[in-house]
Amino acid sequence: MKKIFIIVTATMATALAAVTLDSCQEAEAAGDYASFVDPFIGTGGHGHTFPGAVVPNGMIQPSPDTRIDGWDACSGYYYADSLINGFSHTHLNGTGCADYGDILFMPTVGAHVIDNQVDTLQSLPYASSFIHANEVAEPGYYSVILNRYDIKAELTATDRVALHRYTYPRSKRPGMIIDMDYSIQRQNNLNMELEVLSDTEIRGWKMTEYWAFDQQIFFYAKFSKPFTHTIVTDTIINTRGLPHVRCKALLNFAPTKDGDQVLVKVGVSAVDYAGAQKNVEQEMPDFAFDETRRAAREKWNAYLSKIDVPFSSDRDDLVKFYTALYHTAISPNLFTDVDGRYLGMDRKVKQGDVNRPVYTIFSIWDTFRALHPLLTIIDPEKNDDYLRSLLLKAKEGGVLPMWELAGNYTGTMIGYHAASLFADAVAKGQNTFDVNEALRAAVRAAEYDTTGIACPPKVLPHLMPAAKYYKNTIGYVPSDKDNESVAKALEYAYDDWCISQLAEAAGDTATAARYAGFAQGYRKYFDPETRFMRGVMTDGTWRVPFSPNASNHRNDDYCEGTAWQWTWFVPQDVPGLIELMGGKEKFTEKLDSLFSASSELTGDLVSADITGLIGQYAHGNEPSHHITHLYNYAGQPWKTQELVDRIYTEQYRVDPDGLSGNEDCGQMSAWLVLNAMGFYQVTPGSPVYSIGRPLFENLTVNLTNGKQFVVNVKDFSKKNKYIKSANINGRELNAPFFTHDDIKDGGILTIEMTDEPTEWGK
Repeated sequence: MKKIFIIVTATMATALAAVTLDSCQEAEAAGDYASFVDPFIGTGGHGHTFPGAVVPNGMIQPSPDTRIDGWDACSGYYYADSLINGFSHTHLNGTGCADYGDILFMPTVGAHVIDNQVDTLQSLPYASSFIHANEVAEPGYYSVILNRYDIKAELTATDRVALHRYTYPRSKRPGMIIDMDYSIQRQNNLNMELEVLSDTEIRGWKMTEYWAFDQQIFFYAKFSKPFTHTIVTDTIINTRGLPHVRCKALLNFAPTKDGDQVLVKVGVSAVDYAGAQKNVEQEMPDFAFDETRRAAREKWNAYLSKIDVPFSSDRDDLVKFYTALYHTAISPNLFTDVDGRYLGMDRKVKQGDVNRPVYTIFSIWDTFRALHPLLTIIDPEKNDDYLRSLLLKAKEGGVLPMWELAGNYTGTMIGYHAASLFADAVAKGQNTFDVNEALRAAVRAAEYDTTGIACPPKVLPHLMPAAKYYKNTIGYVPSDKDNESVAKALEYAYDDWCISQLAEAAGDTATAARYAGFAQGYRKYFDPETRFMRGVMTDGTWRVPFSPNASNHRNDDYCEGTAWQWTWFVPQDVPGLIELMGGKEKFTEKLDSLFSASSELTGDLVSADITGLIGQYAHGNEPSHHITHLYNYAGQPWKTQELVDRIYTEQYRVDPDGLSGNEDCGQMSAWLVLNAMGFYQVTPGSPVYSIGRPLFENLTVNLTNGKQFVVNVKDFSKKNKYIKSANINGRELNAPFFTHDDIKDGGILTIEMTDEPTEWGK
């Protein structure tokens, strides 16, 4: 029996390998990069991604919602759940805060069940069970069978419109619930309305107050079959004894035979009803579901083809890579209607250019590190759209946003990293924007000025914290005067360096000198005794007690981290940090200790964002993302290669729990994409790339100017993770760095690998 078992297994493995090879060859022949995308990656653990249908940077994200409350409800979907509440149309991709979940649709059979809603539960009264075996998620498409109703639900989308297709069983009472009062994390519904226009049309409007303090959304829906309806607008007392305002449409269709389908196209707009309806009429004149699905997949293949990896590569690596690349184009999201109108930061409707749309969802604290540098390589035109959007938001709202959501200042996170985006574009010759305008906007964000900003009073202290005042007046941020003082000060120093670069480009030498001086402010926080960045009190003494392992989430000297992670955030002056540490030997000794230290964290409220730990290196959160490449600056590049290889394996997996932290609007994935290409940009604003360990034997970047940048790896294998030699465009590289100029007009990076550490690049 054992022999038979072994023979059969081997045969099956051979057959499976042949099938896999054939399918890969077929996918490659068809240019179907989307076949390697798994939208379920990141939907477990704390990745906070969603599996629903979306096109690149689309306005609308129809997706299943499985839970309402808690940190892991941020995207509305959590892989471990077994109930679906319905399908809402707006979702955030991998954030650590929740919002959206607007306009929930749920197909039903039988009587509508909406009563006995228990606000302490994750499920709604009409929720249905499901199993993952009956669930499909692909780029631009999602489907599931709702067990409670025996209905197959399918979703696809265009830029601004969702298309639903529901296949019903035989039923005397097929129906649907449109739930306006539903939202992720039970947001404060300020106002809601529903209006039936005909027996196939319905529209609604909603205003919520939550992470976005003033978020409005309009929708227009057109059904393929007529319905009768009941509108529910009342107030009930929930289980906590508090009033809950309800606004729902209960629809019924004519009796169905087994297999009958109802389709509905749904357009949304932040402007008005007319915008939502125009979006539907222009983008989806009919109910052509299969054609829309194919078109969505084609859009994804066009984006994914920007980086061509041979489909014969390791399949798991292909899935990791192309899923990561997929995640880099979920957000920012389109915010301009088909007629060019959008909602400005001043909450006024603006007439823009449909050919140069405005975008929303700017998680810049995360994305300045890798997402935007990646886009400067693979899609500079789209990156330019984002920068132009940010300048418009600064003009309309009074200041550049840190974390913008649906035309709202949220005041979330720290720094003023839009300065980084502008500086990087200028450094790479991609500034179609006015450099002087960008400089003025960046300086406005850096200076302490609370006037003329269109945001609620509760947001203002976060958007314009006192830390800026202290940094600009006394030269540092005292720990007893403002929270997260060390993290803020270190990020300010980097952003001020970016402003100095912008000022140099604009020919403003005085501003350049002023902000170059501020950029050295990081030195104030370095304690030579402990060799950590520490909080400094008003009287100049170190804040005590001090433990580098201590964390008190958003209520200590650091932001979503500890002294272990934040000590290394000096990207604008790595040589200066090395000098502070006592030279390269002492620097690498300290850096080694980061990766070998105990992963224990202490404190009353340890930040949940400190994840993906290797020692005290935390790959699951953004402040750590550049650190592995610091060995390149200290003369030990083999350690960068070794750690990048380790992170590929440990921190990214083909699994719902395949991300070690929040996806954070593409940043976690952008790190993987850049490093898989063989390099990373430690200092956005300086067009220098640091070489690591490439993930593939061959990779081609199809540049938007028609040229190609190719990465070829000799002696490539999983075992060979160290670099023996490298050259770019025929020029030998003796240091592990090259510049954007080596990429922009096409070229070839050739890397020779080996299985033992070498002296290359030292």
